[in-house]
Amino acid sequence: MSTKQRGDETESRLLAELISRGYSVSVPFGDNDRYDLVVDAGDSLYRVQCKTGWVEEEARIRFKTGSKTTKDGVPVTTDYGDDIDSFAVYCAETTTCYWIPADEAGKKSTYLRVVEAAIDHPSVKYARDYRFARNLPELVR
Repeated sequence: MSTKQRGDETESRLLAELISRGYSVSVPFGDNDRYDLVVDAGDSLYRVQCKTGWVEEEARIRFKTGSKTTKDGVPVTTDYGDDIDSFAVYCAETTTCYWIPADEAGKKSTYLRVVEAAIDHPSVKYARDYRFARNLPELVR
């Protein structure tokens, strides 16, 4: 599967999961925006960047939080800054969707621990705390 196909699969799984939970979701026309979806929670709209996560050797899920483009033949990675409100992440290995507010994500990558860390440090993020069931914005009808 190509990276484009994998990204399309991730976006469609996240879209389906959000709709199944009662959210109204819009998809911006074209590829000109820094976000992939607009999620309507009833009283707020969220600009969401969809990302594919994968499990690394240290029992953690990683996803990239930078956008990679090419400028004059040189690869450039930039963070999303204030262009998005949240990341929605699908990890095929855990078959789970995660919602991470942009201000809680790293600039290039973010790691979510699947098992307890050896040390208790405030920077450790646990995957369980970011599952859709636990961390999606409240749906107001």
